[in-house]
Amino acid sequence: MTGDPNETAAEAGQDDPFTAEKEALRATERERLRALREADMAVAERLHADDYQLIPPTGAAWSKREYLDAIASHQLTYLVFEPISPVAARVSDQMAAVRYRAKFEVRGAAGATDSGTYWHTDIYEKRDGHWQAVWSQATRIPPED
Repeated sequence: MTGDPNETAAEAGQDDPFTAEKEALRATERERLRALREADMAVAERLHADDYQLIPPTGAAWSKREYLDAIASHQLTYLVFEPISPVAARVSDQMAAVRYRAKFEVRGAAGATDSGTYWHTDIYEKRDGHWQAVWSQATRIPPED
């Protein structure tokens, strides 16, 4: 077990037929975050489905094109985007989800930055034998007093 209080013994890999697939999914998520931070658009394009949608903490809905074009043009730049908790994964044959607490700092087109800690959830679908993100949602975690 990873220490996540919501993780079951099966999620930790005990008698789980999807253990290898979960590790592959976690690796895919790490690669996706790296691509977003580094504006590696070839990798970002490959790891996001054409019908991908992001719901950031503002509640707006961004399409793949809106999101990746903002990153490519540096209207949106991740200075930090990294998990700060274990990446919990749920996997079936064609769908999967990852959830973790993340720290990120982002700079917008006007130079303003926003940072904080968030719950980040990604839904993946297996398409042509590869995992692609189809939905992402980030929820801000208020700072502790």
